[in-house]
Amino acid sequence: MHKSLAVALCAAFNTSPANAVEFLRSGSEERTDQEAATDVPETVVTASGAPRPALEAPQSISVIDSAELARRSYRTLPQALRYTPGVLVQETSHGQGSPYIRGFTAFRDVFLIDGVRLNNSVFREGPNQYWATIDPWSLDRIEVLRGPSSVLYGSDAIGGTVQAFTKMPYADGAPSGLVALRGATAENSLVGRVEGSAGGGGLGLLVGATFKDFGDVEGGRDIGDQPNTGYDEYDVDAKAEQFLDADTRLVIGYQHVRQNDVPRTHSTNQAVSFEGTSVGSDVRRDLDQERDLVYAQFFSESGEGPFDSWSAGLSLHRQAEEEDRVRSSLARSLNGFDVTTIGAFAHFESTNSAGTWSYGVDVQHDEVDSFSTGSTIQGPVADDSTYDLVGAFLQNELDATDRLKLTLGARAEWAAVDADRVEDPVSSTQFAIEDDWASIVGSARFHYELDGEELGLFGGVSQGFRAPNLSDLTRFDSARSNEFEIPSPGLDPEHYLTFELGARAANERASGELAVFYTDIDDMIVRFPTGNTNGSGDFEITKDNIGDGWIYGVELSGAFELADDFTLFGNATFMEGKVSTYPTSAPVLTDEWIDRLMPFTAQLGLRWDDPGDRGFAEFQAVFAADADRLSTRDAGDTQRIPPGGTPGYLVLNARTGWTVAEGTDVLLAVENVTDEDYRIHGSGTNQPGLNVLVGVSFSF
Repeated sequence: MHKSLAVALCAAFNTSPANAVEFLRSGSEERTDQEAATDVPETVVTASGAPRPALEAPQSISVIDSAELARRSYRTLPQALRYTPGVLVQETSHGQGSPYIRGFTAFRDVFLIDGVRLNNSVFREGPNQYWATIDPWSLDRIEVLRGPSSVLYGSDAIGGTVQAFTKMPYADGAPSGLVALRGATAENSLVGRVEGSAGGGGLGLLVGATFKDFGDVEGGRDIGDQPNTGYDEYDVDAKAEQFLDADTRLVIGYQHVRQNDVPRTHSTNQAVSFEGTSVGSDVRRDLDQERDLVYAQFFSESGEGPFDSWSAGLSLHRQAEEEDRVRSSLARSLNGFDVTTIGAFAHFESTNSAGTWSYGVDVQHDEVDSFSTGSTIQGPVADDSTYDLVGAFLQNELDATDRLKLTLGARAEWAAVDADRVEDPVSSTQFAIEDDWASIVGSARFHYELDGEELGLFGGVSQGFRAPNLSDLTRFDSARSNEFEIPSPGLDPEHYLTFELGARAANERASGELAVFYTDIDDMIVRFPTGNTNGSGDFEITKDNIGDGWIYGVELSGAFELADDFTLFGNATFMEGKVSTYPTSAPVLTDEWIDRLMPFTAQLGLRWDDPGDRGFAEFQAVFAADADRLSTRDAGDTQRIPPGGTPGYLVLNARTGWTVAEGTDVLLAVENVTDEDYRIHGSGTNQPGLNVLVGVSFSF
């Protein structure tokens, strides 16, 4: 069996991210002399905060590597997570994807870019568009950590933590470059990427640019053209890496993203009804999104002094958006915000007789300006505001026995808000909100080796928390369809407790993972109607810590070598959950389904890898059951969710890719072979119908 197949197993279908590589590493005929000598398994960073063997991770984690990103040629970053167990990728529009990880989305999941938080205090509840501002063409790999990880990553890390690692330059060696094109018929899209890397003397530099032209998406056989679904985007990224010595390096990175006129199509009168969904009344509702990130990070693994390794970083992150909305009355409004975030961290690791100790501090400070043509006081959130997060953590990994490894950790975090310009929804006067919160959380997890490196158990218990952010406290803006959210001061932090138990198995012919989790929900901030309406006729929505409930699920994934170079793979997810809320303005608590609860979802495929490692071919079937377990607010979201729920679907995909000449690779895919009309639960538009995707890349 070949190493390329190992990559396919762990990356393309997220079995257990280490399993495929781990069980193949002794049998690969293509391993280099260095690989044979060191025998190093695949490592992951996000599970423990530092590189560790993925097979020994004490919780569920999946890896989507560079080979998978190139092979699947995903349109957006959220789509790159669509085949990960436990993840539902909702798309309000084709430029606004919001993954639900184990039932939670938006500000209840953390996204990191090279260790820098994408999350800021303006992230709102429910699906949002911010993850789509990450250019997948600039990435080397993505790690998806499922379940609470607040000990390492602080507030918001409830459903999961996703970390994107950007491509690294070559610090030594000849210059290299890449020119790539991607076109798709039903997407009506064309994407181009140009990048180059050069290095010498321990200094490497990489510069890249991506240009994206997304036209109106063609749905399935009945829906057909979906007008007002296209937009344009361009991305620029650069990274420099300087090795000061063999164990010490400085990394400086920069990213710029600009999205123009991304439509919220479901809200407009150009939307196409699907299975009885209502059509919006807006003439226009477009969003411009801009993001700039620059950071400097220092890494040392010298082992000198009191630390085996340490790292520190400083970042400046600016995220801005502007919504241009024209209602049916032709009244036009412009609103948006500009958030500048200064972040810093210092992390350390040392090993002694008591285990491996990881500890550190993280700081994030937001400066927020917000505007609206409909208010002289604030925009979507309070104007002239600041928000701070300061956290310190300590984690210990120790070998309790030869087979049992324990990971124990704790974190203390302080959050504070100072919002000067908040509009009172009753008097329309200005007031201020100043508040702060402190939380301490812990986790205790294990990995137990049952049978050598071929079978192991993992699991444990982890606390999660989320402090109220600026959006919770001060949002004065549209929420779901026909809803308008008002400020809600006086909120408290949310608390979560997750229990998880899983098993991983791997041998020379098969690999797999089974995980079962249960999350207890306490004091979740929940939206509910006040009984009032605003001047546009939208229902007024407020918030409070009334959400107590639970969510549990089962995730299964695996791969099996049927014969030389043929592999059967797949995964499946089942999930249920309820939380208490006020379905109406009457203060009567009712237990309801979690919003946009993921239906039973499964994938099954067969893959062939060329013995000469020059190409592949695969066939994949994706199934989702009816999503008919609806909350009151889901049932009222008639522009996105059909009456009675979102219909299930079965979609068939076929792909092949070949190296046709040295440095020239060609990809051909036929997605949605049967031209199915289908919609991911909670989305505002349908997925593409029969879609022929062609990609070509030239590297040197």
